[in-house]
Amino acid sequence: MKAYVFPGQGAQFVGMGKDLYETSPLAKEMFEKANEVLGFRITDLMFAGTDEDLRQTKVTQPAIFLHSVILAKTMGVDFAPDMVAGHSLGEFSALVAANALSFEDGLTLVYKRALAMQKACELQPSTMAAVLALPDAKVEEICATIKDEIVVPANYNCPGQVVISGSVAGIEKACKLLLEGGAKRALPLKVGGAFHSPLMDPAKVELEQAINSTNFSKPICPVYQNVTTVAETVPDVIKKNLIAQLTAPVKWTQSVEHMVADGAVEFIEVGPGSVLQGLVKKIAKEAITTGVQ
Repeated sequence: MKAYVFPGQGAQFVGMGKDLYETSPLAKEMFEKANEVLGFRITDLMFAGTDEDLRQTKVTQPAIFLHSVILAKTMGVDFAPDMVAGHSLGEFSALVAANALSFEDGLTLVYKRALAMQKACELQPSTMAAVLALPDAKVEEICATIKDEIVVPANYNCPGQVVISGSVAGIEKACKLLLEGGAKRALPLKVGGAFHSPLMDPAKVELEQAINSTNFSKPICPVYQNVTTVAETVPDVIKKNLIAQLTAPVKWTQSVEHMVADGAVEFIEVGPGSVLQGLVKKIAKEAITTGVQ
């Protein structure tokens, strides 16, 4: 069985999608529709902007979403998933690719999500850090000992790689304790804020309204969502999980394990980069991994 997976923030690069735009009439039409929906020419920033342009959350998220979704749509009948999943932002790409959401609605929600997250980041200085070579339970235990600051596990990327999220002071304190606790590295990341933590609550409130007023359909195949990690097909459940995702951890390890348990033998990454292929290989060594770029 084939699982198609969609990357999240961090996979962007200058020039992404340019070949697609120049070689596929459908891709060109979809990119131009995106410029119209967003009210600015995101294609200019994607194809010829700077790294700095692409690092802005309000640009990064729609850019990765567009690259992934348009790639999937231009595959036509070759896009035949038995199941799909996306890492954080990639969950929106997965839902549009699986026809649970229209292209325009998906893009609108992604842009609203990006703006709401950016706004939440500005309310309090916050950040994230990657923790290497420590069991998940140990990371959770150490984060839980910090009572005076917010620090939580945010991404369970693969065995031995957890990203934590929280206030700047909380992350500094946690990194020190995690290194003392045996982590090989506890490395602060260059991100705008504490994604997938309680500090994203203001963004969640904003996004909840937008998601609840958007029409979702039953997807063409099961979607393995970050929050529950199991196969979901009911639109109302999908909506609820998508709202919860902003403040809950991305359980990527567990999602891949469930996809494998349900029969996935091949994982195809659709979108920029190959980060997810690397993570899948660390979670399920026997899996075949490829990418569509």
